[in-house]
Amino acid sequence: MDPIARWHAVVEARDMAALKDLIADEAVFESPVVHTPQVGKAITVKYLAGALQVLNNDTFRYVGEWRAEQSAVLEFATEIEGIAVNGVDIVSWNEAGKITHFKVMIRPLKAINLVHRMMGELLAQAG
Repeated sequence: MDPIARWHAVVEARDMAALKDLIADEAVFESPVVHTPQVGKAITVKYLAGALQVLNNDTFRYVGEWRAEQSAVLEFATEIEGIAVNGVDIVSWNEAGKITHFKVMIRPLKAINLVHRMMGELLAQAG
C-alpha cells in the first residue's frame, strides 16, 4: 500500500501503532508554529499524534491531493471551536514507503493561533 493510502488509514482509524510503523527513523516534522524542524521518529510521531487529536474531529476532511513520485500535498479542512481551519500536509517518503518529511501549514491566523494553543496544551500534558 502506498504511504498516502496508509496515512489516510491512520487518520481514519486513529491508529497510533500504524502511525509509528509509517514514520521513518530519520523523519523530520515541520510544525506551523514551531520555528525549528523537529528531527527523529519519536518527536515526529508525538507531533502527528497530537495533531490527529486536535484536528481530526467529526468535521475533518481532506479536500484535495496532489502527488509526485515520492511526495504529496494533501489539503484539509476542519472546524474547531467554531473556527474554520484550512491547511495542507506536505509529505515525502523514502523508497521503503516510510514518511521522511511531514510539513503542516495552516490558515487563517485565527485558526493557527487556536491550533497553537491547543497543541501546546496537549503536548505539555504529554510531557
